[in-house]
Amino acid sequence: MKSLQLCLGAIALSIAGLAQAVPVVTASTDANALANAIGGAGITISNAQLITNGTGLNNAAGLFSSGAGTVGFDKGILLTTGTVDCAGQSNTSNNCGQNGGAPGGAAGNDTVSLKFDFSSSTGNVFFRYVFASEEYNEYVNAGVNDAFQLLLNGTNIALLPGSGQEVSIDNVNCLSNTAHYRNNRANGPAGCTSLNLDIQYDGLTTVLTASGTGLTGTNSFEFKIFDRGDNIYDSAVFIQAGSFSGTNDVPLPGTLALAGLGLMGLGFAQRRKA
Repeated sequence: MKSLQLCLGAIALSIAGLAQAVPVVTASTDANALANAIGGAGITISNAQLITNGTGLNNAAGLFSSGAGTVGFDKGILLTTGTVDCAGQSNTSNNCGQNGGAPGGAAGNDTVSLKFDFSSSTGNVFFRYVFASEEYNEYVNAGVNDAFQLLLNGTNIALLPGSGQEVSIDNVNCLSNTAHYRNNRANGPAGCTSLNLDIQYDGLTTVLTASGTGLTGTNSFEFKIFDRGDNIYDSAVFIQAGSFSGTNDVPLPGTLALAGLGLMGLGFAQRRKA
């Protein structure tokens, strides 16, 4: 019994560690590395391109790890409207972001996209993602509606379950589609308490799944995130590593790790009892 208690204690410490871990982020402009990081079973990716519309957006995309307790899955890639630095720090700034503007220094909205061609051996594609933003909560329904699109052969499949609305600041927040929203800002609307997640963004969606079926031949995909209304506060989209897959069975790594610890603990306890 004592051994089982020790193992359960280790699991509790692991859960606490996941919850407190700030994501580790590395900026990257390597389109192939970004695309291949999310590629999974049954998918072949080619012709990857990373496109930025904004000056100085050299750190707008990258890879991350240790995100299970904040993002909702352990590792993957992220695309932002400014800098990946906003993901790799605690929520201590009121306006984390980078104003890239338009090419040539003119005022304009920042846009970042990762494009590639792919084929699926199953005829289907699934992947998991999270949208996050510094625009929450003060700019909800204020004309500053950062959003992103997941364009499968030109059609956006970044839609909220049930409502079919696009995933954006105005459509998922403390007051709208709340089942898919996680608040990370202390001064949210009444009843919308902060989860105090160890990440800079003031709000995040839950882990969402996008899918496309009945695919044949070569298809195009574009992850696109962009400013609306201003180009100061950053937003980001996180995509789970290995989840751009022909099947919808990629587990959440944090869940697997904790389950493994639990099985190890039970097995150890049973051996001691025997």
